[in-house]
Order: sequence, then C-alpha cells, then structure tokens
Amino acid sequence: MSRNTANAIVPQGAIQDPETAIWTGPPAPARRPERSIVLVGMPGAGKTSIGRRLALRLGLPFLDADAEIEAAAGLPITDIFARYGEAHFRDGERRVIARLLAGPPLVLATGGGAFVDARTRDAIRASGAVSVWLQCRMATLLKRVAGREHRPMFLNADPAEVLERLMAARHPLYAEADIVIACSDESPEVTTRRVQQAVEGWQPPARLSVPLGERGYDILVGEGLLARAGALLAPVLPARRVVVVSDEVVGPLHLPVLRAGLAETGTAILAEITIPAGEASKSLAQVQHLLERMLGAGADRRTAVLALGGGVVGDLAGFAAAIALRGLPFVQLPTTLLAQVDSSVGGKTGVNLALGKNLVGAFHQPRLVLADTGTLGTLPVRELRAGYAEVAKHGLLAGERLWRWCEAHGPALVEGDREALVTAVLESCRLKASVVAGDEREETEEGGRALLNLGHTFGHALEAECGYGGMLLHGEAVGVGLGLAASLSARLGHCSQELPGRVIAHLQACGMPARIGDLPRRFSAAALLGRMRKDKKAREGMLRFVLLRGPGDAFTAGDVPPEAVERLLLDEGCDG
Repeated sequence: MSRNTANAIVPQGAIQDPETAIWTGPPAPARRPERSIVLVGMPGAGKTSIGRRLALRLGLPFLDADAEIEAAAGLPITDIFARYGEAHFRDGERRVIARLLAGPPLVLATGGGAFVDARTRDAIRASGAVSVWLQCRMATLLKRVAGREHRPMFLNADPAEVLERLMAARHPLYAEADIVIACSDESPEVTTRRVQQAVEGWQPPARLSVPLGERGYDILVGEGLLARAGALLAPVLPARRVVVVSDEVVGPLHLPVLRAGLAETGTAILAEITIPAGEASKSLAQVQHLLERMLGAGADRRTAVLALGGGVVGDLAGFAAAIALRGLPFVQLPTTLLAQVDSSVGGKTGVNLALGKNLVGAFHQPRLVLADTGTLGTLPVRELRAGYAEVAKHGLLAGERLWRWCEAHGPALVEGDREALVTAVLESCRLKASVVAGDEREETEEGGRALLNLGHTFGHALEAECGYGGMLLHGEAVGVGLGLAASLSARLGHCSQELPGRVIAHLQACGMPARIGDLPRRFSAAALLGRMRKDKKAREGMLRFVLLRGPGDAFTAGDVPPEAVERLLLDEGCDG
C-alpha cells in the first residue's frame, strides 16, 4: 500500500506505514474477466469470504477495501472514525477505491457504507467495474454480525435496530448495483458459484452517447431495462421523484414492471397519468390535462417526467416537461419500434393542430433514453411494420451498407426477429445521435438534421388529411412518403430510375403500404399540396423536400416545381 493511498484516509503526519502483503490467488486460468468485480452490501453479507472464493475461481487478485485502509493507516476503522469523522473517512475511502479500480482487474470487497456514498458509486461506474450486491435477510445478517461490537455502527447499540435502520437507508442505494444476488444461509461455496455464474452471464446494455455538451445524454439499448429502471435512472436524476405518463394500451403491459423497478431504488411515483392511445392525444387539451395532473400531484423542478410508450406519449410528455415550471427533467422509455429508432432521440417534442402535425412544440432533450427491446415483443404486427418505416429511412440516409441490410433483414424484422430488431435500434440510434449532435435544433441551412425528414413532407400531409384518428399510422405515412420522395427524386433527374422501384418493392416485401393507392381512402392532390405548404419545414410558402441522389446521398431542396409534385400525386392516383 502506497503512502499516497494511506494519505487518502488519515492526514499526513498521523500515519504508520507497515508493508502490506496482498493475496493474489492461484495462477490465472486461460481467460480472466476484463472488468473488476466490486462486492457491496450490508455488514455480514459475506463480501470478504465470497470475494476471496470468487477471486480464486476467476484467477484474479482479491483486495478488501477496509483491510487496505486499516493496514495503510495503522489504525482500525473505529479509530479513524473517532479521530477524523465519517465525512473524512468516506472521502478517503472513495479515493482508495478509485485507485484500486484504476489498475488491472481484481475482486474488491467494500465496506458496508462505501456504495452508499454517491461519489463512490460514480467512481465505481466510471471505472467500468461490475458491481454486485449481496442481498441478505435480517436473520442471516444478525447471525453473521455477532461479535462485531467493535465496529463504529454497533458500539453501544442493539444490532437488530442498527441493521433495520441501515437496511432501510442503504437498500435503495445498493439496488443501483449491476447485479443483485439474493443470499440465504447457504454455504459460501454455493453463493460464490451463483455470483460467478451471474458475473459471467452479465451483459451490460449497449450504450450510445448523444454528445451535446451539458445537454448530452446516453441511449441504453437492451432487454429487461424497465425492470432496472430505478438503478439506471438514479445517476442522472436530480431526485428520486417522478411522474409517469403512459397510454391506456402500454400502461397495463409495462407499467407494473417499471413501477417495481423504480421501487427497488426508493424512487417515488407522484402520479401515474394515462392518456388515450393514438395520435389524437397529441393535442393542447391533453397538454393542459398533463400539466394539471403533474403539478397537482406536487411535481417541482427536481421531479422527472418519464414517458412510457410510443412516439405520441414521448412527444406529449416531453412537451409538458419542457413547459412545466419552465422545464422539468425528462426521460424517454420508448416501447414501440418507431419510438426506439427515432422519436425518443433528439429532443423534439410537440403536439398537432388541425392545420398540421407537430406545429406546436419545443426542443427538450431527455436526461436518458432507455430502449428496452423486450417491449417490442408486445407490439401488434401493424405497429411493428409502421415503426420499420423509420428504420428504412435511416437505411436510405446512411448508405448502401445499412440499406442493403434493410433489404436483407427487413422482412424478418417485421416478423419479430429479435436479433434484427436490436440491430435496427442500435444502428438507427447511432445515425440519429450523430446527426443531432451536429445540428441539434435543425438550424443548418442545407442538410443537417433536416435530412431526417426524408419522406415526412409527403407523410405529414397524408396524416393530416386522414385526421389522426388511427386510419393511417405515422410510420405508414412515412413509408408511403419514402416511395414518393424517391419517385420525385427520379423524376427530377437526381437519382437512378431504378431507386423508386427498389424502395417501393422493399416496403411491400415488409407488408407495408408503399403507394398512395395502398391506403384506405382517396386523396386530393390539391389538398395534399395545401398541407405541404403549411408544413413546418416550408419557407415563405415554398415547398421543401428531402430528396435522394442514392442511398447515403440525401439533400434538401427548396426549388421543387409544384407542378412536378402535383403530376406525381396525380400519377399515383390522387384526384385532381
């Protein structure tokens, strides 16, 4: 133990400096874990005994944080507390743990209060270590702490009362660990084997960053994230207090899991607000309803708004969060393919007017996006296909590699292929995060974030004409819009004549409406043109489109002749 490490615990000049031998276990097996393993939990949970056995099994060094501290300081922890106080001890403990985890992988047993310190939890996360909570029942702990009256917490106190108080305070914080192992009176060997199996089988969620400076955030993608929502949200929320917004379809499916996940970390739900499912809920009337429910439940500026649902819920809840008390923290918990691959990322929030889609809104970036891909298994086939339109859009924007992947795997994806779904979410979020980072508020004169509107000028006009009542889903409208955008590009000489057929054939292969004639009603070309002129992307009444030269080569155009658009719509079957 170096003098510098000891200085983190006891002020310089008060140190005895014995040499400390560190047990390193047997020779390493063929493959060692690439991460350190940090054991956390109550006094008596068995962190040291399990840690030694685990290190032996994995061929890693073992260290006990408390033993390291005492050996370096030449003082028992009881005396360190008495002389310098808990605040000083915790600060030094954090620095010791951070230094130990900065080296090669090891198994580290920590003191019962270490993981309770927010900065220590942050240091463990930042190191990339896997944290494991050994969760024991009261009866088990009482047996194991017998004879530990010398520990500061047990001095002149009833162990049962002390443990009960500590469990109430610490369990919500221990629950932030990556892995939770429920321990009983089983032998240490059995518990160690279960810990090893859990560590070896643990897969962290995929993590993508949206680099926007102080407004930046992460996108987490994986299965089972709602059940871990409390642990995953705790590091980014200002308080363990939330309002949950969902709809009448998603709520019964996924709210119980979210509720349990939040309860594990003591995160209080001030209100659970359910809105009618469907695009019609994106209205100013629903915004007022949300605001009155949220604020009436006692939400303040440290209360986060959680959007559990698809694009409608995210847009509506995000807009309410943006304007409530001039801005509340906001988290996206998307449960549809469309929301996971597109609308949950980027901070666009808003509602519709009779004049058109998303005409009232705000940019309000979330603190975190949790894309639990397990929720996609509950989607109706129509919703899954509609969401895929945004994946296809991203394929056209990204280039031939992703577009060819879409052509190869799209049909399997809309049939529920789990591997294809995860790939689609990751690739789409990666593309969108990159675009948003370069043009957050869509201010680039040409290109930039506006390119993400490929197919949307046509799509929004079709949606508005259908009235947002469910006749035409947003993704279905975008899919038809992609075919129209490719066709317009070809007619204007920007891309090959083969591209429109390729786009339309792919959408049809995925079971989606791909042309205006596939939709359940007729349209007027004049009415659609009128809607497009009121689109929020239009400038001074002039039509603006995102067009294609080919996959991976999109551009914005403000000089498209209206007669060319009208001719295309008429040729596609619209009324004159």
